[in-house]
Amino acid sequence: MRVSLMTRILLLVQAVAALAIGWGLWRAGGVAPWLALPGGVAAVAALRLLINMNNFVLASLFASTTPPEFRLGPAARLRLLAEEFQASMLTTSWRMPRGAAGMRLYPDGGRARVPALLLHGYGCNSGYWAPLLPLLDAARIAHASVDLEPVGGDIDAYAAAVQRAVEQLCAATGAPQVAVVAHSMGGLVARAWMRAYGSGRVARLITLGTPHHGTALARFGPGVNAAQMRCSGPDCPSAWLQALAAAETADARARITSIYSHHDNIVAPQTSSVLPGARNIAFGGVGHVALGSNPRVLAAVLRELAALDPVTAGR
Repeated sequence: MRVSLMTRILLLVQAVAALAIGWGLWRAGGVAPWLALPGGVAAVAALRLLINMNNFVLASLFASTTPPEFRLGPAARLRLLAEEFQASMLTTSWRMPRGAAGMRLYPDGGRARVPALLLHGYGCNSGYWAPLLPLLDAARIAHASVDLEPVGGDIDAYAAAVQRAVEQLCAATGAPQVAVVAHSMGGLVARAWMRAYGSGRVARLITLGTPHHGTALARFGPGVNAAQMRCSGPDCPSAWLQALAAAETADARARITSIYSHHDNIVAPQTSSVLPGARNIAFGGVGHVALGSNPRVLAAVLRELAALDPVTAGR
C-alpha cells in the first residue's frame, strides 16, 4: 500500500474518532454542540502530542551525551517539542497524503550545475520534502524525488529505484553527477545504492538525521528495513550496518555530509549520525521530523548544494 493512501486512511480514522468523541461529549457529557466537535479534535490532537512526547522519552533512554554548547533550558525544550509536533502533524496530515515523486527541470538548465535527488526516510514519501522544494526552485536547482516502496522493504532493494532516478535526472539535465539529499533511512538507502552502483555519480550525499550506526528506537518499527537500522548502543550497529560500513571506501565517505541534531527524538544515540571520514554538522534543539523544515538546517543544506556550483562557490 502506498504511503499517500495509508496516511489518508489514518486521517479518516482520526476524523471518525474526533466525530465520535465530539458526539459523546454532546450526547453523554452535555457539552454544547459548538464546543463538542472542537473538543473531539482536541482529544485526537492531544493523543498525537502524547505519541510525539513519548518518542522524546524513549530517545532519552538511549541518548548520547549532549555537549555543553548544545544543552537546552526549559523554554528551548518547549520550542523543540512544539516545532517537532508541528512538523509531524503537517508532514503526516498534509504533506504525505498529497505527496508523490516527481521531477522539476528548468528550460535553461538551472543556475546550479548539479541537480538534487531527494530521498525520504522510513514510513514517509516524497511529500516530506515540501518545505525544501520552494528553496530549490528559488535557487533554480533541478531536482527529483523517489518514493521508496514497499514501506517495510529491504534497504538494498531500494537501490535499483535510486539508480533509475539518478540516470533519468542526469539524462534530463545533462549533468554527469547528482547531489543526493536524504532524510533518516534515506541516507542509508543512498549509501547502499553507492555500494551497489559506485559513487561516480555522486557529487555530494547530504544526510539529515540518518542513523549511520543504527538507532535503538528501530526495535519498535516493523519491516526488514527497521531491523537493518537497529542498535542497542553506540558501538553495536546491526550486522547489515556493519557490512555497509566495511564496504565503503575513503572516497565514498569523503563525499558525504551528515547533518544531525543532538536532540533527535528518533535516532538514539544521537551520535549515531556521526560518520567517520564524512563532513559532520551538528545542530541542537531540532527534532527528527523537523530536520526537513527547520530554517537553520535547510540553510545548511543549501550551503552544501551551493558549494557544488563553481559560480556560487566563487562568490
